[in-house]
Amino acid sequence: MRIGRFSRIASAVTIGAVLALSPVLASAEGGGTYYDRTFVLAADRKCRLFQAPVAGALSAATLQSRGAALRGGVAEATLNETAARARYRAARVDCANPELAMVRDRVADAFAGWQRIPRMDFIGDRATWTADRVRREDAAWRLVQPSVVGASPVRFGLSASPAQPGTVFGGNVLSAVVSFVGRPRPYAARIVMRDPALAPRPWLTAAGSAVLPPVSARKEIWSAGTAPAAPTLLATGRTQGEIWRFPQTGADALATLDPREPFLVEFLFRDGSVATTTFEAGDFAAARAFVGLGTV
Repeated sequence: MRIGRFSRIASAVTIGAVLALSPVLASAEGGGTYYDRTFVLAADRKCRLFQAPVAGALSAATLQSRGAALRGGVAEATLNETAARARYRAARVDCANPELAMVRDRVADAFAGWQRIPRMDFIGDRATWTADRVRREDAAWRLVQPSVVGASPVRFGLSASPAQPGTVFGGNVLSAVVSFVGRPRPYAARIVMRDPALAPRPWLTAAGSAVLPPVSARKEIWSAGTAPAAPTLLATGRTQGEIWRFPQTGADALATLDPREPFLVEFLFRDGSVATTTFEAGDFAAARAFVGLGTV
């Protein structure tokens, strides 16, 4: 399922539910979907409105609406102000307010369906994250984006291996799988992205798309190890490949990027050459939250 259709349905119910809560109405002007979802999330943290699966689904949808707003040209500072305004109002809502109970029931109904959705595409400007929550016995991609370097396919995302459970986000390991044509093989791999500590804002072009900042404002996250990849993780038509696993800090860092931003996966060879493939941050944070709902 594509996230757009289900998200629109959930959005309509969420907005209607929030606007029914009269104390919030005055400050909701211009807030839109992101305001509404952020308000309900904050109210949940305060009043414990939802069971964990619904709260997780709402969290994923909130992150997705933030990404959509950024791609639509809304400034990050504006969204931060919107979120702060929503949390401020939620902090002042009485948990015993009967209208809040109505919000709870409507939102729970809207997002309960997320618990049963097995697959979803999170579509970005140039690339798509495909999330898969189907329970499997073999190694599988829980979240993946395809790319290529030369003639060699590369898949990147969160993989799960029943034989060797990981430690990233509920057992899903941030991984890159590559099937290089010929030899030699790389000796190391790393993720390269903007370093928020050195460049707090994404580097945007005049057209509004994001590019990597200069090398001095980038950060690298190195692979924690490699092994032959399970056949079920390989690109279609490939019979061999290597999986490079990355630490949890890599997934956490990707989740903070602007959805328009690119990042790189680089494979280093002993002759000094580097094979580079480009990915898009997109709605990684939202997709990771969706995958975090568990298997179905």
